[in-house]
Amino acid sequence: MQVAKDKLLWMYEKMVEIRCYEETMAAVYMEGKLPPAIQKGLAFDIGSGPVPGEMHLAAGQEPVAVGICAHLSDDDTVVGTHRPHHFAIAKGVPLDPMTAEMFGKVTGLGKGKGGHMHLFDNAHKFSCSGIIGASMPIACGAALAAKKLGRDWVAVAFFGEGAANQGSFHESLNLAALWKLPVIFVCEDNQWAISVPKSQATSVAWVADRAAGYGIPGIRVPENDALQVFAAVAPAIARARRGEGPSLIEIKTDRYFGHFQGDPETYRPKGEVSQLKGNDPIPKLAAQLRADHGLSSAQEAELVARAHARVYQAFEFARNSAYPIEQDALHDVFVT
Repeated sequence: MQVAKDKLLWMYEKMVEIRCYEETMAAVYMEGKLPPAIQKGLAFDIGSGPVPGEMHLAAGQEPVAVGICAHLSDDDTVVGTHRPHHFAIAKGVPLDPMTAEMFGKVTGLGKGKGGHMHLFDNAHKFSCSGIIGASMPIACGAALAAKKLGRDWVAVAFFGEGAANQGSFHESLNLAALWKLPVIFVCEDNQWAISVPKSQATSVAWVADRAAGYGIPGIRVPENDALQVFAAVAPAIARARRGEGPSLIEIKTDRYFGHFQGDPETYRPKGEVSQLKGNDPIPKLAAQLRADHGLSSAQEAELVARAHARVYQAFEFARNSAYPIEQDALHDVFVT
């Protein structure tokens, strides 16, 4: 499938931005969590540092987000997972308030009250949840709204291969197929449901095969490659926009970090991550841009610098923002 140069450049720049964001967050998140704990003889202190709470990073999984979001408009809906940053960045969620939210600052998307697993941006029609499998019924709701309004908007539900064993998966696919909802279900298969390999938790080798049970197309992307993702999702999105109903897409991707930051990863085979990084999708796409479109070293360096600058600015913005005041603790929540 031919992809325009400007689209390829956008995909590459977004992948660089996502990778820089996740690696920066990995370093910032660890501030204050380990050294004091070691000195006191205590365990990993999840509540310390500028970014408290759990943190799930998506370095290595960039192709899933950019390959799909490259097809979407501002009117389309994306519902992410508990590992949501790459989806949010690819959908256009502004980095400054997104980062401030993770720092618990008042300038955050949710005024610092949601954290990294609960990012909501109505302006860019993006949301996510810490609940496994929660993206699918929410995306069905957005798709139903688009259908009722007579618009050609689509909704995309991202989820991991572990979530394909949840009841919400089967209920959502059944409902979407029955009502021909314009929703694309995207299984992000990084082979690990927390610490459990897919082979020990799922009765079929490929989640995409389950689409046949609901009479909808099932597509599998076997490589962690942005262009393969872009090509595979195109007919699914076109089908949804035509009012022909949902599709299920399974994408093989790679998780470079643990399930969460601080995860000892004792369940992973030794050397697995190093092996996965040998097929890093970012330099692969850069090489294709150089070969097919003459991307120069100077142009690439400018693109990378621009993406990095946005990330560093966002973290600086978050650090310098104010915390919410105590009197606002019960604002913006339901109180009975």
